Amino acid sequence: MQRVIGTHARAVRAPIISQGDDLETITVDCILAAAKHDGFELKDRDIVGVTESLLARAQGNYVDITEIAEETKAVFPGHFVVLFPILSRNRFSHILKGLAMSGRRITVMLSYPSDEVGNHLMDLDAMYAANLNPHRDVLTREDFRKRFGHDFKHPFTGLDYIDLYMDLAVGNNIEIVLANDPLTALEISKDVLVATIHTHKYLKNLLLAHGGARVLALDELATKPGRTGGYNPEYGLLGSNLAGNSRLKLFPRDAQAFCTRVQEALRKKTGKTIEVLVYGDGAFKDPVGKIWELADPVVAPGFTNGLLGTPNEIKMKYIADNELSGLSQDEAQRQLRQKISQKDANLVASNASLGTTPRQLTDLLGTLCDLMSGSGDKGTPIIHIQGYFDNYASE
Repeated sequence: MQRVIGTHARAVRAPIISQGDDLETITVDCILAAAKHDGFELKDRDIVGVTESLLARAQGNYVDITEIAEETKAVFPGHFVVLFPILSRNRFSHILKGLAMSGRRITVMLSYPSDEVGNHLMDLDAMYAANLNPHRDVLTREDFRKRFGHDFKHPFTGLDYIDLYMDLAVGNNIEIVLANDPLTALEISKDVLVATIHTHKYLKNLLLAHGGARVLALDELATKPGRTGGYNPEYGLLGSNLAGNSRLKLFPRDAQAFCTRVQEALRKKTGKTIEVLVYGDGAFKDPVGKIWELADPVVAPGFTNGLLGTPNEIKMKYIADNELSGLSQDEAQRQLRQKISQKDANLVASNASLGTTPRQLTDLLGTLCDLMSGSGDKGTPIIHIQGYFDNYASE
C-alpha cells in the first residue's frame, strides 16, 4: 500500500529535571517509553530534540546577578553604554539589574522604533507623524516622553520598557537614549557593552575601529565559573533567561557532546542511528506582533552530524506546472517519483529547486521542535520526529 503519511512529530512528556539529573538516560527512557506506549517503531534517521532549558537545568548552569555586578565592576571602571539591548522582561531585565548593581553609571541606548527582534517602543505611524528620522535623530528619554508620553505599551506584555528599565537603576545610575547609529554610543562613552544577540560581533568591531576603548559583548560575560558555578565559555550571557528574583539560567554548555552521547545510547538500545539536537528558540516571526522569536544566539547549540547542511529538495509545484502538465494523474506521479529519485546531489541554482528556501536543517528542525513543545505548560520538552528525510518517492 502506498504511504499516506510523510513527516510527523510527537511531543513527549518528561519528568521535572533538577540539577545533577542524568538527562541522557532520562531522554532515552522517555523516547523508549513513548514508542512502547503509542506503538510506534523507532527508525534510522529519526530525530530527537531536547530543549536547551532541560540541559542547562541538569547542568545547574545558573548565575547570580550579583556575579554580573562584580564582573561589570571589574571590566568597566566608570560610565559605559549598553548598546541596543532587546526589550525583554525575561531576557534582559535581570542582566541590566546586575549591570546596575555594579554602581557604574549606565546609558542604555535603545534602537527605535523596535529592538533587534521586533519589540516596538512606538507605533510606526506615530513615529513618522512626529517627523522623526530613525536614521538620524537621537532622542533623550525626555524627548521621547514629550512626543509619545506613556501611551504605547508592548502589545503582548502590556509593559512600558523604558519605565521597566529605568526602575532597575541603583541610585539613579541608569539613563536611556534612543538612537540607531551605533557610533552615537562613542559620543556618550568610549566604553561600551554591546547587548545585541545576532549582530554583536559586527558592532563590536565597528566600535573598536572608530575609537572605542573598552568594548565588550554579552558573550564575554559569565564565561568562567563563578560562585554559583554557572558559566558558558562560548555564549556567556547570550541566551540567558530569568530564573527567579536574583539569578539567570544560562545557555547550556557542551550541547554537542550531550547529543552524541544520547545518539550512542539510543543506538545501543535500539540498533538505530537516530539524530539528536538540543534546541532553543525557533526562528520564526510572529505576523501580528512583528516579533522575531529568536532571542537565543542560535536555534540549535548542539546536534549530531547527520543534521549538518540544508535540504536538497525539488520544488514539486514547479515541476507539476512546467513538466507534468497534461499527463494523467498516475503518469504524473510516476514521473515525479522518478525525478525525485534521480535528482542531483546538489540542486543549488537549479530550476527544479526554484522556490525552495536553503535554510539550515537545524534551524528548520529546531523551530519545529520549539513550536511543538511550546513555552508554557505543555510539559513536553522532548520531541520525536519521524519521516523528515523522506520524500514523495519514499516507500
